[in-house]
Amino acid sequence: MADTGELHVVALPEETLEESRRFVADLEARTKDDPPIASVAPARTRELRAAGLGSFPAPVLLPQAAMRTILGRSGEIGLRVVAPEAVRGVYLHIHGGGWVLGSASEQDPMLLELAESVGVAVVSVEYRLAPEHPYPAAVEDCEDAALWLVEHGAEEFGTQALLIGGESAGAHLAVSTLLRLRDRHGRIGDFLGANLSYGVFDLSLTPSARRWGTRNLVLSTPTMAWYVEMFLGERRGTAADPELSPLHADLSSMPPALFSVGSEDLLLDDTVLMAACWREAGNPCRQELYESAPHGFLRLPIRLAALARERQAAFLSDLLREP
Repeated sequence: MADTGELHVVALPEETLEESRRFVADLEARTKDDPPIASVAPARTRELRAAGLGSFPAPVLLPQAAMRTILGRSGEIGLRVVAPEAVRGVYLHIHGGGWVLGSASEQDPMLLELAESVGVAVVSVEYRLAPEHPYPAAVEDCEDAALWLVEHGAEEFGTQALLIGGESAGAHLAVSTLLRLRDRHGRIGDFLGANLSYGVFDLSLTPSARRWGTRNLVLSTPTMAWYVEMFLGERRGTAADPELSPLHADLSSMPPALFSVGSEDLLLDDTVLMAACWREAGNPCRQELYESAPHGFLRLPIRLAALARERQAAFLSDLLREP
């Protein structure tokens, strides 16, 4: 699994691919008549997701996960912490949901699995959501959480080995956080690597996001545009600004990264282009494509998702083994 930076199509058994194809077809059929996300109040959509009435199963809250708070520049920030008995490092996790939906407590089983397989304390950020809190609220909360780990990670968890990662909008916030650590604080070297899953890196929309159309498979072009509008708030019309879209930013001095995406994802170009820019800026990276996988596949109850999580865990473990 060398860091060549080239797009690698992950070899999967045919039965695994067929299971994913069936799941995608069923998911698309179940959600094709769902009302446009813009027609439902965000608070109501959050309630439906919490009840498992969306594209993903209802969240499972585990007793191994605990909430704590830290003080950020705008008040308290919640952190959901899952830690194994022996901690080798700390993984700052940033959840997805289009900056509008989701929470730090919606993926306890996935984060516990990662904590135990890699030996990391997983710290997931309960950042403020749009449209109630548009840009830069979410980015500032993630930046503040990262700085807290830089300053207190060793005393809290017994290690200074820090990693960062996120899914979808969480991957966008993870890269934005790294850029702020580098440009505003000179602390980019504190993070050993980044695990970036099906991220959105260009808020002006990449070609695949623009061409996807109204096909409703977790995301659609109108849905993605609405998420961006909610996130930007009064900053609308400046989506290609490097401060907002990491794809347009100077990416020098970034840590090694793993980019993962499925072939059935309108954000495919975001991953392919971002990985290319990451590599061209002189940073080690790997990009992995999962055939027949939709957006958000890591949380789906299919074998392909489990295999992808195993590969991500191996990537993070390798970073912690390096001197």
